[in-house]
Amino acid sequence: MSESYTLPLPQSGLPITHGRIADFADDPLVCMRRLWARHGEVCALQEGNQRIFFVFGPEYNRQVLSDASRFHSRFFAAYGPRKSAQRRVTSGLLSMNGEEHRRHRRMVQGPLQKKAIVAYHENVAAVSEDAFSQWQIGETRDVAADMTNYMLRLTCAILFGLDHPELAYKVGELTERWVGLNHEVGAGAFTGSVQASAAYDELLDSAKELEVAVKELLAVRRDSGLGTDILSLLIRAHDEEGGISDEHLIGHITLLFGAAHLTSAHTLSWTLFLLAQHPEVMQELHDELNTVLGGRTPKPEDLDRFEVLERVIKESMRVLPASAYVQRIAAEPLELGPFQLQQGSVVVFSQFMSHHLPEQFEQPERFHPDRWKTISPSPYAYLPFGAGPRMCIGAALGMMQLKISLPMLLQRFKLNVVAGAEINARAMSTMLYPTSAMPMRVQAHDGEFTNTPVTGSIHTLVDLPPACQPQRDLQRRVA
Repeated sequence: MSESYTLPLPQSGLPITHGRIADFADDPLVCMRRLWARHGEVCALQEGNQRIFFVFGPEYNRQVLSDASRFHSRFFAAYGPRKSAQRRVTSGLLSMNGEEHRRHRRMVQGPLQKKAIVAYHENVAAVSEDAFSQWQIGETRDVAADMTNYMLRLTCAILFGLDHPELAYKVGELTERWVGLNHEVGAGAFTGSVQASAAYDELLDSAKELEVAVKELLAVRRDSGLGTDILSLLIRAHDEEGGISDEHLIGHITLLFGAAHLTSAHTLSWTLFLLAQHPEVMQELHDELNTVLGGRTPKPEDLDRFEVLERVIKESMRVLPASAYVQRIAAEPLELGPFQLQQGSVVVFSQFMSHHLPEQFEQPERFHPDRWKTISPSPYAYLPFGAGPRMCIGAALGMMQLKISLPMLLQRFKLNVVAGAEINARAMSTMLYPTSAMPMRVQAHDGEFTNTPVTGSIHTLVDLPPACQPQRDLQRRVA
């Protein structure tokens, strides 16, 4: 971070820090932690005459998220030239506002509502069984990569009705590359304006490749006959104003595919890591799975019986939320705390910061699922899927996938992080990624669960048990 973050407040007395907006784009969590420590629940980062505003905590989250007419959504991506592939692949729900958003949300959310997703349960279980049956006891696997590949396949099956791994991996790899390139563009992707550069040109080329692959996916679905999958339902979707155009279908598919596989893959990876490093929690979950399932595949009626699993997932999404922060745009001049915002001002709220506020969650850096036995935070204090009228439409599907996938894997194997592994995390393009491999040993269940020391930036985000600290840190403490 720039040294300018230690400069005194301006004479106006407003909670403003002067620094480089690119520093926020480079390391959002470090930047937001410093801003919150210095200013509290509302502040601004200023570079020249440009400001980005930040809100931390449930009250300001409520103000921003409950009023979609005054705080508009904008996809975290550079706009791209008019009529470019970059514009089209970002034309989904996250780029829509007002009546256009309400109309498309009504059509898109139908197949994703809780009563509708029961139809996908068998598909999730079948893909899980096939994917995890290929793992072998005694091998070491990169679980982060495995969860990404698994969710690619699962997303292709559920969203598009295709068990077509090659096409899924192609779209998934292009999506991940495109997301990464948006991040490399840096502050330009965040503010919506970019300067011509090699990185920007590469981003535009990547968007073209992604659009071609998504069109191929759309063609395969149509050629194979429409079914009951989500894409088929979207193709059929109509309201009084007609259906969804192919251009908007491309935008919706890109968003749904990217959000569904990346956020769920990261949540699965973080949950497996946290369980491996907290053996007492893993033991409690193992006992529950034995009691409820006894080794069999979860049925739809089992999902509400998983009390320990429910707490584990909630706590994992609190400590390491796959969606770390989101931006909104002031649709009109408005007041936010001590600030008078101009139309077009960028406002950031953060799930990660909200979930780590000590006044909301005791010992917030600890992974402690049992806290959920006694707490019931407001929808604006705990918001892994967002909150308000633009809450994630895939929340119910995401939870169902987690509640099937985790038991299917954890009943079959015991996982241990390789001792000394470097586990790194970083917020990129709003998502909290494992940016390193996550090597785990696949073992048979033997009734015992142990954790291992690891290194890496994960220690700046989570307060892991003493046995998980790097050996040099343990030696220093003993000395």
